[in-house]
Amino acid sequence: MKQAVQFFVLGTAWVAMVSACSPQPAAVVTASSSMAAAGAPPADTGPAASVPGTQAGDGFAEPAPGIAVRAVPGTHVEHDFKRSYLTLDAWKLYPAAGSIGTPLIAVVMDGSNDVTSAEMRIGRSDTAADIAACLVAPDEATDPSDTAEIGGVRFTHFTASDAAMSHYVSAESYRAVHNGACYAIDLIVAGTRPDVYDPPRTPPFTNDVAKQRLATALAAVHWVAKG
Repeated sequence: MKQAVQFFVLGTAWVAMVSACSPQPAAVVTASSSMAAAGAPPADTGPAASVPGTQAGDGFAEPAPGIAVRAVPGTHVEHDFKRSYLTLDAWKLYPAAGSIGTPLIAVVMDGSNDVTSAEMRIGRSDTAADIAACLVAPDEATDPSDTAEIGGVRFTHFTASDAAMSHYVSAESYRAVHNGACYAIDLIVAGTRPDVYDPPRTPPFTNDVAKQRLATALAAVHWVAKG
């Protein structure tokens, strides 16, 4: 069912531009529908900044010592992963059978639609099986894994892609075990070939623009320091 598709390569240069069987601690969210208007500085709405270790302007933060994301202009926040035919809605892209985790946040590029969408997903699993296999790339990985640093934490990085029934997905994925949990960050561009529509539809943005915005989102990831 797979076929070759063109995919973007972000790699470690992106960084330079830069679950569970037990209940999950509640995350602090400071923007319910939009992290920031495109081109406008993110507003400090207060709640995240009130959590010890978070930073002013955070759009999402777990309790310390969890993960956080600063507000990213031109994006909005979703708390499910249900927008793509090929990426499903699991806590990470291409989970193993039986994997159990929690979707934490999707930073979705404004204008994303069924023709082309771009988003950064962050998920977490606290299960022993997922932690043990956290750094193992899935069969869908298209290149050998390497490493990248995100917010001072070393992640395993791999590129993945898939296509079927005129749909496609390409991703730069990052995995790390940190503070006793497996964290998954997936930078995803997905959609449908525009020429299958009659008349053909125009994508809301190019892959180059998507790469730039997702690079900005990845650079906004940091870790909540213990108070």
